[in-house]
Amino acid sequence: MQLPNEQKFTTTYEGRELSFIVSDAAGQANASVIGTYGETSVLVTAVMGKEDRDVDFFPLTVDYEERFYAAGKVLGSRFVRREGRPSDFAILSGRLIDRTIRPLFDQRLRREVQVVVTILSYDEENDPDFIALLTTSLALSISDIPWDGPVAGVRVLKNNGDRILNPTNSQAEDALEKDGALDAFFAGTKNRVNMIEMAGNEAQEDEAHKVFDAATEGITTLIAEQEKIIKKIGKTKADVTLVQLDPKMEEEVKAFAPKFEKALFCGDAQKSEAMMEEAKNELFERLEAAEIDTKGVGLIMDDVINEIVHRHGIEKEERVDGRSMDTIRDIYCETGLFKRLHGSAYFSRGKTQSLAVTTLAPPGSEQLVETMEHTIKRRFMLHYNFPPYSTGETGRMGSPKRREIGHGALAAKALRPVIPSQNEFPYTVRVVSEILSSNGSSSMASVCTGTLSLMDAGVPIKKPVAGIAMGLMTWQGVDRKRTEDDFKILTDIQGPEDHYGDMDFKVAGTVDGITAIQMDVKIEGITKDIFTAALKGAKKARMQLLEKITAELSSPRKNISPFAPMIITMSINPDQIGEVIGSGGKVINGIIERFGLDTIDIEEDGSVFIAGSDRKNVESAAEYVKELTREYHVGDVVEGPVIKLMEFGAIVDLGGGKDGMVHVSEVNNDYVRDIKDVLKIGEVVRAKVVRAENGRIALSMKALNPATPSDKNKHDRRDVTTHKGHEPQHKHHDK
Repeated sequence: MQLPNEQKFTTTYEGRELSFIVSDAAGQANASVIGTYGETSVLVTAVMGKEDRDVDFFPLTVDYEERFYAAGKVLGSRFVRREGRPSDFAILSGRLIDRTIRPLFDQRLRREVQVVVTILSYDEENDPDFIALLTTSLALSISDIPWDGPVAGVRVLKNNGDRILNPTNSQAEDALEKDGALDAFFAGTKNRVNMIEMAGNEAQEDEAHKVFDAATEGITTLIAEQEKIIKKIGKTKADVTLVQLDPKMEEEVKAFAPKFEKALFCGDAQKSEAMMEEAKNELFERLEAAEIDTKGVGLIMDDVINEIVHRHGIEKEERVDGRSMDTIRDIYCETGLFKRLHGSAYFSRGKTQSLAVTTLAPPGSEQLVETMEHTIKRRFMLHYNFPPYSTGETGRMGSPKRREIGHGALAAKALRPVIPSQNEFPYTVRVVSEILSSNGSSSMASVCTGTLSLMDAGVPIKKPVAGIAMGLMTWQGVDRKRTEDDFKILTDIQGPEDHYGDMDFKVAGTVDGITAIQMDVKIEGITKDIFTAALKGAKKARMQLLEKITAELSSPRKNISPFAPMIITMSINPDQIGEVIGSGGKVINGIIERFGLDTIDIEEDGSVFIAGSDRKNVESAAEYVKELTREYHVGDVVEGPVIKLMEFGAIVDLGGGKDGMVHVSEVNNDYVRDIKDVLKIGEVVRAKVVRAENGRIALSMKALNPATPSDKNKHDRRDVTTHKGHEPQHKHHDK
């Protein structure tokens, strides 16, 4: 590949070539870079608007665009063969990049910044997230957009005692199936970690500490490579005006700091809200009287309150609601809320409330996921809903937003290691968490209530899982230029601590280990000491939560709900799948209709799942399929009604649409002149299989009643007579 005015920078990382191309391609952007790792390539563009927006936040957007052509696929609906709404995987990848780069922008910037990541080529071995984040960092760093990077991210896989940096997809496949394994992505600057995503199968805290060290070492190496490129081609950062506020207004707002402080730490939540509202009203009246424009007053108030909350936390270990730093809010649990639901639970921690519902369905209800990277079936799903009323507000209802997708994915990641395999529990399982009220860490509440609803539904999860959110207070959260090392870890952060705090560190797991970690920060990042302290506090809190959960429901219910479908699992020879399905689905649809079933699902390996609401019908259908696919062997004893009589024998119904023939000579040990003399239509007979070839089954009734010596002599004499006097009949008999 050779692009106009191309500059290529190449190195090797973890045994694979890592390269960046800067050229005139997408040259109207503030910066554009094509990054390649292995044979996975991404184009990242960074653009900054030319004018400030009239908003009270920094307008940053990160768009992660999967392209089906990157993996050599033509997907989409049958009538629209193009990419549509981003997949959940793409949204999560975009959030990973956003959460890493956002803390390094000055939040007073009001120019819109948009980063677009387009996946150009995917080799199916190298995860695009790694090269996408790295290329984003380089594009922002060489651009004129004000930003305090660079950053880098590294994936670390720990399995069987080995730690692998940037594993290939083949190395990572099924790695989390092993006890103690973990798969983590750490990102940050050369001094601090500012973003963590980790999935674990009851991983240990000590192992997470080692992974932290391995990741930070890799991050430092990658940033050093970027710095070489930035030094050669980096642009001077644009001199962009930041939010400018009236000094007189700042002075007036700061004068109200004592009133805000008194309101925040009065010790009563309702009284605090009333006092804070009264102080704000008084402030606005004072500003209006002094003819000071109130635009931007909220930003100054945030800064003032932020400093108050930090000072009380760091210097006095005081929290807004009066709790000690390691105390969890009051917990309440309840299960079995609605009779007709397969499983339901309510969980509250302080004012954060979640209602979770578990629904069981046949295997055919799995979700089919088709993306650039994956074509998979998902039999365990967790969906998270965050309606506006949960924060006492009005708003638009509709499809899930990025935040809802992210929180749902985190809760699902936390619970997935304890979900039983399909062999153990052949159901598709869907959990929905409805956030009824939110005041800090609703995603971790969803883990707790999800555990309870799964157990209430009778899903035999391996162990209960609980989750907690840890917070952080540092002086860098007040002023980035401050260098003090003081920090305080907060257990179970609520609204003000989430809003004004420096870290949201969520940890979920069982009594034996970690199943998920997610971390975001508002400062540059955290050190190893902060990481260690947060994990220690999270483990203590997790054990307390698990005690509360198991006090409500100690283990999964022994039986599933009577309103859930019953499923019988059986196996057939894969060569017989066609027999069960039939031409155009005629046989399988007939079975479903005949027995009033919900579904019959058949896997390629011959696994059959028969589901229905009536136990007796499901059992009868299973018996029918068993007979339909039964393979008969010489010596088998069978039983069935006679369904047809012919001159040379009788046809016996063997069930499952199969039949066998008893030749007239195989009925009994006596000579049979007319089959109708010894058998009747509908008569049930027992017989032994004497031949089974090409789907034809020959039966013998007399094989079950061997001839006595006297019977044999009679038979021999009769045969001679018959041969002489009834030759036509004897010839027919020989046939």
